[in-house]
Amino acid sequence: MRNRATLADVARRAGLSKTAASMVLNGREGTRLSVEAHQRVFAAAEELGYRPNVAARSLRTRKTATIAFVSDIVATTRFAGGLIRGALDAARERDHVLLITETQGDAEFERYAIEAMLDRQVDGVIYAAMATRRLTVPPAILGGPVVLLNATSPDNLPCVLPDDELAGRAVTEALLKQGHRQRIALIGRNRLKERDPEVSLAAEARLLGIRHALSAADATLYAEPFCREWLPEHGYTAMRTLLARSVPPTAVICMNDRLAFGAYQAIADAGLTVPTDISVVSFDDDPIATWLRPGLFTAALPHERMGQRAVEILLDGESTERCMVPMPLHRRKSIAAPADST
Repeated sequence: MRNRATLADVARRAGLSKTAASMVLNGREGTRLSVEAHQRVFAAAEELGYRPNVAARSLRTRKTATIAFVSDIVATTRFAGGLIRGALDAARERDHVLLITETQGDAEFERYAIEAMLDRQVDGVIYAAMATRRLTVPPAILGGPVVLLNATSPDNLPCVLPDDELAGRAVTEALLKQGHRQRIALIGRNRLKERDPEVSLAAEARLLGIRHALSAADATLYAEPFCREWLPEHGYTAMRTLLARSVPPTAVICMNDRLAFGAYQAIADAGLTVPTDISVVSFDDDPIATWLRPGLFTAALPHERMGQRAVEILLDGESTERCMVPMPLHRRKSIAAPADST
């Protein structure tokens, strides 16, 4: 295997001192070297395949160009993988490497993983959660730069969150613009999710946005069935209950796409269609949203952009306590005007 090119090799090829070559490669100003000398150094570095010695540089700068990404179950979850993709893209753009570990909720392993990363002198830590919630940050990482991703903490650390409240307004306003007013139902009320921030921050925020949009239009929710979990079977049961009413809803807002999937099935089993008989809107943009027929109108979790923002805030040292990232609407064909509208 060919020996790795050194700074001395580059300097020798360029016909300059090692100090001069170093100053050129590190972008130091005031070297008083000619443009032609700069070009010789860069050409020599390219010809030799020279790469800076990161370990040596870190001793001088006390920076290792590495970021720790610690999560609960993000890495092995296809739905939230965008958090990592976004962070990887932003780190690469800034010549940083991401060290990723997943704890699976194991406190002992988390301590070990964090200690191992800190031993590598990372420049900062992104502490991420799969579900948007409040969490307790391990004390070991509080001594350096930390950004929470998809989470908050009692420590008032900088954090990056999806703007669920704004999304709640947006999906509701989409129905209102179609003419739905008096018979909009909400599937997915859940006291635990709405009241315990360590379980969910999304439920309360989405509900608040929905209510604000309805209030501004002088409208109210027609019905609000509770669901023990936000899973397809619970959406199915809730939709069946709504359809059993003497006057069924003209539109339903589901608190996530899995509930919407169940609602679709109940509507089809009743011999009705989306959106001709009932419009459906939702949140998250789970992969199933594009497979439903018609495609589901939903507010997408902006995971990639959130991951990017976390890296940017970490490396730029932004002092913002909370960064809210908008949830873009995917305007698919599951909404229409009420069938009885005139």
